[in-house]
Amino acid sequence: MRVTTDPNNENTIRTVAVIGLGTMGAGIAEVFARAGLTVRGIEYNEDALDRGRGVLQKSTDRAVSRGKLSSEDQAALLGRIDFTTDTAVGVKDADLVVEAVSEKLELKQQIFRTVDEAAPAHAILATNTSSLSITSIATVVTDPSRVLGVHFFNPAPVQTLVELIRAIHTSDAAIDRMTRLMTSLGKSPIVCGDRAGFIVNALLVPYLGQAVRLYSNGFCTREEMDSAMVEKAGYPMGPLTLVDLVGVDVCEDVLERMFQESKDRLRSTPELLHQLVTAGMLGRKTGRGLYTYADGKATDEPGVVRPPRVSRAHELPDRLVCNYLNQALRMVEENYASLDDIDTGMAEGCRMPRPFEVLVELTPTHVLDVQRRLYEESGEPGHRPSRLLVQLAGSDDAAAAVAELRRATARA
Repeated sequence: MRVTTDPNNENTIRTVAVIGLGTMGAGIAEVFARAGLTVRGIEYNEDALDRGRGVLQKSTDRAVSRGKLSSEDQAALLGRIDFTTDTAVGVKDADLVVEAVSEKLELKQQIFRTVDEAAPAHAILATNTSSLSITSIATVVTDPSRVLGVHFFNPAPVQTLVELIRAIHTSDAAIDRMTRLMTSLGKSPIVCGDRAGFIVNALLVPYLGQAVRLYSNGFCTREEMDSAMVEKAGYPMGPLTLVDLVGVDVCEDVLERMFQESKDRLRSTPELLHQLVTAGMLGRKTGRGLYTYADGKATDEPGVVRPPRVSRAHELPDRLVCNYLNQALRMVEENYASLDDIDTGMAEGCRMPRPFEVLVELTPTHVLDVQRRLYEESGEPGHRPSRLLVQLAGSDDAAAAVAELRRATARA
């Protein structure tokens, strides 16, 4: 999809500088070059630049072989990307700078200091961080109003979802410019505040952590849990299988960051995850995690937790889904994200059912009953029903109440 630009409009984005050309950064550069924009690919040395070129070549070669891109368009796409090891030179005429280096706050701040001095005053400065505070990154620039998070999902040329993260100083104009740009690229931009996990991981990973916690406590077998969430809840994959796919270490890292920020024990890391990471059992990528794998497929080898004497699988999926919905409502209640953005994020980012459609189907009254039982049973503040859940449960027409809430929280 080619972006049309107005050369006389300062807000038009024509040139994009991408700093960091690993798998994600190279994919982001490809996205912009596919749309006809001029791209500056920036790395710290020539070897890294060569690796970035290789990633781009391989990705576009694959697109050609699959009939997604012609050889002529591939050549034109790659011709729109220039490469440099000089950050100041690479960003000097950029309308947008996207930083995509490793998740180290000091490194990102160092890059943003250089970019702040060298990039034009009208340029948007974006970070593709998946876990760090956007506000912390923005503290080193002169005008933090032009800094925001732009979190692409991997692989960037294929995945449509993009999370736009508003830091405490981010201007509405910066969010609006990026929303228009992402939409013109054929992406689905969603907007949220600056918290660990943003929207998708903030809902998905605690759900996965709670599933691991129930399994490790002998609630049910791993097969019973995964089967219940696929067959009864309609999820595309069971939570324990998904933990292995995402990576046990990745789940541990995200939960650690979320717990550090929130101190919510429902967002803490189950001890079983720590043990698996210590043992080097990181999921599919190591051949063993919650399941054992052979030729990329799970085997029937016994799991790391002994089967329970009395299974409570019949309580699934209520225990997992209702709490997940309660957390989604908290996001709305706190004006962190809209219903539409949460629904889009979970549907396009995880291929999961849209949370608020599930809420209507289960009914807020049922979800409230489950949450009250969980709260009474555990005493955990994270299980306390949200005010919005209580409000919706008191409505005579739940579907109409959710629809009205959707309209009230929709972005202009």
